[in-house]
Amino acid sequence: MMALSGSDLSATLLGLPPAGQAVALGLATFIQEDVPTVSAALLAAAGKLSWTAGFLGCFLGIWTGDLLLYLAARSGGRRALKLTWVQRFVSAEAVARSEAWFANQGGWLLVTSRLLPGTRLPTYLAAGFLRLPFGRFALITGLAVAVWTLGIFGLARGLGTALAEALQRWNHSAWWLLVALAVGLGLLRFLPRWFSPGGRQRFRAALGRWRRWEFWPATIFYLPVAFRYLQLAIRYRGFTVPTTANPGITTGGLVGESKFETLKELSRTSPEFTAEAWLLATESADRLSELRRLSVTHAIAYPFILKPDLGQRGLGVKLIRSEADAADYLRGSSAPIVVQRYVPGPFEVGIFYYRFPHEARGQIFALTEKIFPVLTGDGVHTVEQLIWRDERARFVADRYLARFASRRQEVLPAGATLRLVEAGNHAQGCIFRDGARLRTPELEAQIDAISRRLPGFFIGRYDVRFSSEDDCGPGAISRSSNSMAPAPKPQASTMRAIP
Repeated sequence: MMALSGSDLSATLLGLPPAGQAVALGLATFIQEDVPTVSAALLAAAGKLSWTAGFLGCFLGIWTGDLLLYLAARSGGRRALKLTWVQRFVSAEAVARSEAWFANQGGWLLVTSRLLPGTRLPTYLAAGFLRLPFGRFALITGLAVAVWTLGIFGLARGLGTALAEALQRWNHSAWWLLVALAVGLGLLRFLPRWFSPGGRQRFRAALGRWRRWEFWPATIFYLPVAFRYLQLAIRYRGFTVPTTANPGITTGGLVGESKFETLKELSRTSPEFTAEAWLLATESADRLSELRRLSVTHAIAYPFILKPDLGQRGLGVKLIRSEADAADYLRGSSAPIVVQRYVPGPFEVGIFYYRFPHEARGQIFALTEKIFPVLTGDGVHTVEQLIWRDERARFVADRYLARFASRRQEVLPAGATLRLVEAGNHAQGCIFRDGARLRTPELEAQIDAISRRLPGFFIGRYDVRFSSEDDCGPGAISRSSNSMAPAPKPQASTMRAIP
């Protein structure tokens, strides 16, 4: 790593004419800003360097370096966005939002970054990447550099050689100032929320979520899986080995498979157990009209389910009760959408199944019972108040309140109920419990029979809805389920591979 020595630089400068001194200082700032600026200021204070040459050399060198960083990020960063692998992580919408935010706040960031060591490089690169207007960037950084350089030269006159030591202390202590600034801004943002209606309730709920592992971030649970995956990939010399678990499904069902294609195959082989589904593709100019046509052609009545064809962990699954709901949903997504008949249940389980290719029969290795939380009215409290008073619902109150935004101030009559969740996934607020008590030989035999009809399927999960717990007793699947058959038979609403 190249570094500058103040004594060496001073010796070099003293042997040059004023113009050469200015050029040398400017070039030196490309390597390190503080050393040449402090050296020039001390030499000028001692009368060994022209104030004009010292100031102009440092100012123009630092400012030019700032402009070059901006231009490099503005041109190179945008070219990187055209790369396919980059687009997977950075969407055009996210960049547009960041541009708007930086356009409003970027000026202050540029000024403060001049005072805080270590923050200039990322700030200037961000300014170029997010296309802050060049004229605005040049003006703000030019003024900031001028004030900074004049300040160093002024301090050199008063402090003399102690300036270098003082600046070094500032560079170390400025990090604490940055931390204090971040904490202060966080408090300014947090305190109004704390004193707002429901602010303290939200804070207590946030603390409560960390005491219950059910609400911890999914990343915490996926980390050990990722380490195990890496270990097995190294042992078997391939990162795609798990995709061979289900050769009949794209990528083995590991990620990116089409829900519609999976349901179509399930419907073809076991139609009596599968809730019908149709694909609403992206080619149609008016997808709402296409949805109306599907509804008429296949007699799809409200309510029904809309969900993304490619999706994970239940994200984007919504029960559609009216055409207005459908229009809102379609406006928010341009991806292919699956339209599926709704099976009310009200009970649902996730059935985890596997079969080794050399074995004649497979088996259920786990059942997840899905509980749909319900509010019961008392004729006094509003829906919002009931949610905050509920021992569990308060931990995901924001999710429920957004879902029932139009009913937040509604007072439920005494004994009236409101089902908070319709989709059987934890991401939307459903409760998961061990459902081993529902496992029976008859249920296992029926799931195995359904699975063996699916070409190239050996491990996965069925989401099954049924109307009463008796339906999960002996012979249950021959009578009812949400991804699988019309009521009163149990029907499977989805089938998900889990290699």
